[in-house]
Amino acid sequence: MQEVREALSSEERHGREEKSPREEPIEEQRETDRGSKPGEVRGAEDPGVIPEPPREEDIEEAPDGELAENTLSEETPSEEALEITPEEVSMLADELEAARRERDEYLDDMRRMKAEMENSRKRMERERARYVQTASERLLGELLPVLDNLERALEAQGDVREGVRATRDQLVTVLAREGLAQIHSDGESFDPALHEAVMSMPSDEHEEDIVVQTLEPGYTLNDRTIRPAKVIVSKQV
Repeated sequence: MQEVREALSSEERHGREEKSPREEPIEEQRETDRGSKPGEVRGAEDPGVIPEPPREEDIEEAPDGELAENTLSEETPSEEALEITPEEVSMLADELEAARRERDEYLDDMRRMKAEMENSRKRMERERARYVQTASERLLGELLPVLDNLERALEAQGDVREGVRATRDQLVTVLAREGLAQIHSDGESFDPALHEAVMSMPSDEHEEDIVVQTLEPGYTLNDRTIRPAKVIVSKQV
């Protein structure tokens, strides 16, 4: 039994020794692959093997100086492109001169328009002042006869009421020609644009907010209220 075991162990050792030389090429191939430089394509001898693409970290970066020189050479225009011909200089000078002339024309137009507007404003002010002066002279000229009649009424003996009434009518006529009109309020509805309510009075004969009495007459000048009438309005009990 012991002899059989020794025979088997000797056969196993012999088999291991025969296998180890076959495995050495595989180990050598692995060590060769590990020691190959980055970027080298392995398996190029075998036509059936597809070479692996190089990795980004295996690509050697160019120095910063070379990249900067390439960038400057691409962005910096050439000296020929920067050169300006005399014809172009002359054309630019002509365009600049034309722009200056156009600017001066616009400035002259603006100054002329400003002067015209100022003259027009002054002319309108003079005309308005002359119109006011003329209107005042005409109104005073028409009021002088009224003043004369008042003087005569004061000089008359006895009852002067008729003379004063006639003078008043004459004055109302003169003022009416100037656009003055009296506001008639009695019996009319209260209008805040024409009336000023001084007080209210209970009344069964009138509706709410009806003018029942005028305390002081109001007047309008050319349909514009210059003095509202002071009135008493009705109030429902």
